Amino acid sequence: MAFAAFDLTGKVVLVTGGNSGIGFGFAEGCARAGADIAIWGTNVAKTEAAVERLSAHGTRVAGFAVSVDDEAAVADGFARTVDAFGRVDTCFANAGVIGGAASFMQLGLDEWRRVMAVNLDGAFLTLREAARHMTLRGGGGSLVVTASVAGLEGAARSEHYGASKGAVVSMMRGIAAELGRDGVRCNAVLPGWVESDMTGAIFANPRFQDKVLPRVPVRRWGRPEDFAGIAIYLASDASSFHTGDCIVIDGGYTIF
Repeated sequence: MAFAAFDLTGKVVLVTGGNSGIGFGFAEGCARAGADIAIWGTNVAKTEAAVERLSAHGTRVAGFAVSVDDEAAVADGFARTVDAFGRVDTCFANAGVIGGAASFMQLGLDEWRRVMAVNLDGAFLTLREAARHMTLRGGGGSLVVTASVAGLEGAARSEHYGASKGAVVSMMRGIAAELGRDGVRCNAVLPGWVESDMTGAIFANPRFQDKVLPRVPVRRWGRPEDFAGIAIYLASDASSFHTGDCIVIDGGYTIF
């Protein structure tokens, strides 16, 4: 018999950046467990394709065009999501961008702000809207932010990306401490190296493959589907006493 606490039937899950990569892995896991799914994205074609794939699991699915770095767009997108589904029980603040520079000394302020606007400001705006909804509605809920092992380690030539991911971890802990009394829990998922559209250019570099893969104990790169299980757990009643945590999913990369 399946563990009943993992059954997400009747729950509504929102995933930003849910049309590909880790976000799609989150969304598909929750859909397989019975949840209704709302995904936000900026690429309409990718969102429509993701909605079609997720709908095959037999739950309600809808996609919304939302730029998470725009405060008004986030508020409007959340309102449209609630109008469509009636509520949001779990919110994955997953939308993000990567960043790079020739060196830290050459990292420009515009590039710094571009990454921070999506990875930090976007997560803040999304989680704040979800927290307002959950506390006003009552009954609690689950907030999840996608950070990165780059927030724990040195991200050479990508200091702004690492800083944005370290910042969302600190924000998550504050939310967990403040809103636990309202039944709202908040956790961070910290992926390691995962094959996706966002990391395609990095993974195409043979030198990167030769140098980094041997440092992953399971000897493979992560895949979006590797994040389905943690999504189900964090959206489920099984995690009702689990908050303020950083959950590393990296094939052992950070311990080797």
